[in-house]
Amino acid sequence: MEEFFPEILFNVFGVIPIHRIHLIQFLSVIAVVLILWLGTRNMRVVPGRFQSLVEMGLGVVRNGIAHDLLGRKDGDRFLPILVSIFFMVLFMNVTGIIPFLNMPGTAIVAVPLTLAIISYVTFIYAGIRRHGWRFFKNSLLPQGVPGFALPIVAVIELISTFVLRPVTLTLRLMMNLVVGHMILVLCFAATQFFFFTAGGGWAALGVGTLAFGGAFTVFEMLVVVLQAYVFTVLTAVYIQLAVAEEH
Repeated sequence: MEEFFPEILFNVFGVIPIHRIHLIQFLSVIAVVLILWLGTRNMRVVPGRFQSLVEMGLGVVRNGIAHDLLGRKDGDRFLPILVSIFFMVLFMNVTGIIPFLNMPGTAIVAVPLTLAIISYVTFIYAGIRRHGWRFFKNSLLPQGVPGFALPIVAVIELISTFVLRPVTLTLRLMMNLVVGHMILVLCFAATQFFFFTAGGGWAALGVGTLAFGGAFTVFEMLVVVLQAYVFTVLTAVYIQLAVAEEH
């Protein structure tokens, strides 16, 4: 667990502490900006391999999430923030399976919480922009609810819509990556123990833990992409609920 609380390497301006996970996060941000910039700066009608790869990622967000859930008009309107969230989560996650980094940037609460707040603010902005301040009234007091039940429904909607959404977004992303990292650590730590400490016949168990660790690394690759997709989809769903006509 101490890997999630690394030692401070240096302080920026003497007051902002920087540790290993922060450096991984900085590296992820640089990679996102660099790849998207290089992939889109000189776009060609007949794309090369690198441009095709970037376009495929952009197409997943644009066609598979934004246009599918929000329609073309609202999808294009909120596409920049959805693309930013998708690639940021993806690149922050993938560092957990890159050798010598071996730690996802989303494994500490700062990044998931920041992205959840951005998603939450965008959701509220979309609702107010479309429906004005009636957005809050219609969200808390759905039509068709009997008068005697309105106070109870209003409290439930307040908690589920305006309190739990950023919390669940944060915890879902962070805990999936924390658990994945811990399982990989346990597998490869057990492998090292059986091979180099226990020795003898215990090495056979080391082969098993090594094989399981390799298989789970492949599974973690799927989780890395899936969590980026889920976070972006949920953000789009919340925006869609905010701009829906019933509000």
